Amino acid sequence: MLGERLVAAWYRPHLTLCTALLLPLTGAYLGLSALRRSLYGSGLLRATKLSLPVVVVGNIAVGGTGKTPLVIALVEALRSRGWHPGVVSRGHGGSLTRRTSDALVVTGYADPRLVGDEPLVMARSGIAVAVGRDRVAAARSLCTAHPDIDVIVADDGLQHYALRRDVEIAVFDAQRGLGNGRLLPAGPLREGLARLRSVSAVVITHGARDTTEAALSAPFLPANVRAFVQTLEPGLFRRVNSPDVRSAANRFVGRTVHALAGIGNPERFFATLGALKIDAVAHAFPDHHGFTAADLVFPGAEAILMTEKDAVKCAPFADARCWYLPVRARVDSALFELVENAIRGSQAA
Repeated sequence: MLGERLVAAWYRPHLTLCTALLLPLTGAYLGLSALRRSLYGSGLLRATKLSLPVVVVGNIAVGGTGKTPLVIALVEALRSRGWHPGVVSRGHGGSLTRRTSDALVVTGYADPRLVGDEPLVMARSGIAVAVGRDRVAAARSLCTAHPDIDVIVADDGLQHYALRRDVEIAVFDAQRGLGNGRLLPAGPLREGLARLRSVSAVVITHGARDTTEAALSAPFLPANVRAFVQTLEPGLFRRVNSPDVRSAANRFVGRTVHALAGIGNPERFFATLGALKIDAVAHAFPDHHGFTAADLVFPGAEAILMTEKDAVKCAPFADARCWYLPVRARVDSALFELVENAIRGSQAA
């Protein structure tokens, strides 16, 4: 597919013919992006300040970076410190925000085709979540449904300047980095590197082949911003159509296994399976892919493995061969202390 080929070209170290031809459009994108940010900065476009502190977790590079596991870990950490966080999301991959500006509070029984896969994963883990193209409206709907919420975490909202924020966390993938370092559409960057100088912290998602030292020495890290490394630790596999049934990885070693991933960086999932000694035939799909039963037709497969994000979409037609692998983000608690200090400071201001 053309989209997949373009993404692959973005994450090569140098321009290709395809990305070089897009450079003139990059100049237009840069101008429009800078104009939009300056309009919010000058007050000509109004950014709404909520009565609650707001923490934004996002990135400046397109594609999977490990934001959702970090959001879940942040919510859990804030809860353990006595806070009552709620999450707002754009609901990428869902049809709701493509056809209306309305906000919707997500339940664990919601249709992922409507609300998106990541919000549903969070809702099923017990997190209060609302989706909406307008994050301010989503936050207000969420607080109406859950009056005890005292802090909002915005998943993938770094460029949503209509919502004022007290903390910004930018997340990167250690293996992919910034790709060719170019702005859209010639490269994967939504904003230039200078944007990182204004965030509160940078978090780099550590892959199976990465070292912490290499991640923290990435050349794009600004000297004035604190950097942290998160590791995505796999748990036990769960059966897609019966999540209470769990299994260790050794169940799939030495068997005929197919693996699918419709996430921003499918290779991270396939590398995790390799680290677990599972030799799987890999099938990469576009991020937020709308799976159908036909996508799971693998003759001779003894097991079909997938991510949790994909499992919520495959559950209606998955059979007993289908398993998903939940992951948990591990990151230095100093990040959570930084966040808490900042939101306490915003309340005192």
